[in-house]
Amino acid sequence: MTDSKRVFNNRIRPEQQSRRELADLLVDYLTQLGVEFVFGVPGGAIEHFYSALARGMRRGHGPRPIVARHETGAAFMADGYYRETGKLGVCCSTTGPGTTNLITGVASAYENQIPMLVISGQTALSLFGRGASQDSSCTGIDTVGLLRYCTRYSTLISHPDQFERKLTTAIMTAFESPYGPVHISVPWNILQHSTFIEKPSYDLVTLTAPPSTLDIESLNKLYRHIERAKKLVFVIGGGCGEAISSILELASLLNATIFATHHGKGFINPYHPLFRGIVGFAGHRTTKEILSDPEVDTILAIGTALGETDSGGWDSQLLLNERLIHIDAAERHLTRSPMARLQVRGRILSIFEYLVKLFKEASPTSSSKMSGKQNKDRSSLTPFLPFPLDAEAEYSADSTPIKPQRLMRELSRLFPTGTRFLSDTGNVIAWAVHYLHPFWEEMPGPHAGSGGVFRHSAEFVSMTWSLGASIGTALGNPNKPVVCLIGDGSLLMSGQEITVAVQEKLTIIFVVLNDAALGMVKHGQRLTRSEPIAFELPDIDYSAYARVMGADGHVIHSPQDLLNLDIAAICRKRGPTLLDVRIDPEEVPPFGARMQVLGAIE
Repeated sequence: MTDSKRVFNNRIRPEQQSRRELADLLVDYLTQLGVEFVFGVPGGAIEHFYSALARGMRRGHGPRPIVARHETGAAFMADGYYRETGKLGVCCSTTGPGTTNLITGVASAYENQIPMLVISGQTALSLFGRGASQDSSCTGIDTVGLLRYCTRYSTLISHPDQFERKLTTAIMTAFESPYGPVHISVPWNILQHSTFIEKPSYDLVTLTAPPSTLDIESLNKLYRHIERAKKLVFVIGGGCGEAISSILELASLLNATIFATHHGKGFINPYHPLFRGIVGFAGHRTTKEILSDPEVDTILAIGTALGETDSGGWDSQLLLNERLIHIDAAERHLTRSPMARLQVRGRILSIFEYLVKLFKEASPTSSSKMSGKQNKDRSSLTPFLPFPLDAEAEYSADSTPIKPQRLMRELSRLFPTGTRFLSDTGNVIAWAVHYLHPFWEEMPGPHAGSGGVFRHSAEFVSMTWSLGASIGTALGNPNKPVVCLIGDGSLLMSGQEITVAVQEKLTIIFVVLNDAALGMVKHGQRLTRSEPIAFELPDIDYSAYARVMGADGHVIHSPQDLLNLDIAAICRKRGPTLLDVRIDPEEVPPFGARMQVLGAIE
């Protein structure tokens, strides 16, 4: 009889009470790191890990399992949990299809540089090569090999003596620059192996702390370049989270213009007087106008990978040119800026704390007009955006069906400060990047990958990311409402994950942009003059869909329908609410001049 079969109704037979397995040591390491949740779907090969979680919970020790409805959703939840808390995201699965189901979520974390521990159950070592059910060993569907292509580290633990060393190596690798997911595949007979190790041998809190070593020569060179600049622009990327206060303080000292990339959008209050909008895909025309100004002689791109969306399709005239100074913690990001005047590698927080110190010493009487800390004071900020939006008339339109532009305006106004907005891919990301500008008073997440108050999965662009990530976000911080912006196509892919939010009583507002179409495909086909095909979806009442799963649901046809909602009550409710928003399907999102849709480039 296996150990998992000895468990009945969460009661373990007395002879099992004192037994300690390697799975218990794994739980100890997660506890050491402060991990509160493990996201996954249980199964036979991973059952010993779940049993160890149960033993830990009885002792008031260790993370609690959250059962996703699909393993991809589990990986997205772990992603969202890290972005909110800065703690390691952990997801797990059984062997075979359970592990292959994780791949899309893990690949998304890889491209977006999210530290994540992926734990997969594995066929027993003695059964390798014998055609075992759900065999994912090297002689079956090699999941260690498959995940090697979308993780920083992927390994099979084939002997008990390897367990601690390989686990520690994996977790340390997840927090090396660039951050990313790591994978350990553990055969079930290794997980259940008895151990005399009573506590972790390694202090992973210390070993995963970010280094603060500074290259003083490079920083002094950077200081001189900035000091000589006549007209300076800061471009804030997704790697600026823990450093944002110092970055804004320096920008204010130097009166620099501030832009943000998609990933950096949530780090700066859109009403900051130095902020002039989003650069890149679905960005604002102000950024192009200012970057086209020949008087702008220095551009600091900070914590950005300078990929397609961040750089506006690798625009060499506006951004990727000799005016550029690229500052980043990841070496591979710097390979994308060979044209830069200067490249500086290091921890961004340490770099900008050093620069602020130098500039204050050089001008001791200078004062910051608007530091990062002053963002908390609403009275010090203008009530109007300091940059124009496209289609201003639609932004204020009262028409029915509601314009997506107007929807984003009202969402920005209706929800309380500090609300987390998570955007899915498709048309919704273009609408949100350009038109969603919520005021916030306090910077969330003092860690490098938090994403601020606005988050999305821009690099791998995974449909349904926001649904799972919103659950991880809400679990990580139940004191803030979470708004999940998602298209009807994405909801149809994995809407069953809403039942997790119902079960966990999470305050998540699922805002479904319902146009009965795969909207980006539809508009992309039109803009690229392709055949109009395979984009139509059925007309569905998603509010009824939500109610069947135990959530509240409302249909929104007009701006007034949205204004009639008691948003305060919705945000107080312990449980999710779905808004089925019937948007105008003919409104074209602000894709910009360069658009890529399903591999077709305009």
